[in-house]
Amino acid sequence: MKLSIIIPAYNEETRLPKTLREIDAYLKRQSYDSEIIVVNDGSKDQTAQACRGLTSVIPNLRLIDNKENHGKGWVVRQGMLQATGEYRLFTDADNSTTVDQVEKMWPEFERGYDVVIGSRDVKGATMDPPQSLSRRLLGEVFNLIVQFMVGLWGIWDTQCGFKAMTKKSALEVLPRCQIDRFAFDPEILILAKKRGYKIKEVPVYWKNDARSTVKFKWMVKMLFEVLQIRLNIITKKYG
Repeated sequence: MKLSIIIPAYNEETRLPKTLREIDAYLKRQSYDSEIIVVNDGSKDQTAQACRGLTSVIPNLRLIDNKENHGKGWVVRQGMLQATGEYRLFTDADNSTTVDQVEKMWPEFERGYDVVIGSRDVKGATMDPPQSLSRRLLGEVFNLIVQFMVGLWGIWDTQCGFKAMTKKSALEVLPRCQIDRFAFDPEILILAKKRGYKIKEVPVYWKNDARSTVKFKWMVKMLFEVLQIRLNIITKKYG
């Protein structure tokens, strides 16, 4: 198994089927073996049923159906650790970055990188449509805070939901993670960095939903979780 694609899903009954069909169509054109793992995070809608309904037409589709909500970080780790691929990619159920963008990652893995992450903020990236100036400035300031607080200097987009890891790095890094919700991405990256794994950002195409909003309370919660990561590093809770 070369590639495992993990999709965390919470209340995604509407968008998930289209995303799964598009991923399946892409994978069928590839010469390597692959699998798709949907991890239901205790959805209150018909997300699990929508996934099950496609298993007859997508043979390599698997559902991990959690009855309780644990958080995106928790279910991403669950899917990544239960995957079997030599390379493990997690991506969002809304398909903001299409699966074909993984082709930009293969050369970096061949160059020896262990963690390759999609980025909306490096040269060559496309956000369609572009974010507003205020939203972009807010994101840049927030990312600088994250870089400073946990030591991720030089990584300009820690939050893009399109990240891939080698099997070896996933199995060593993810069991050590402790953040279940908002700040799980930078936690993965800083632990990978501290374990000596090489990280590379690649530019991706991101279909931006102009209707989406960033709630202030989410940013506050993420800042507290970033502080918790910093404290965990200082107190050596990660081992």
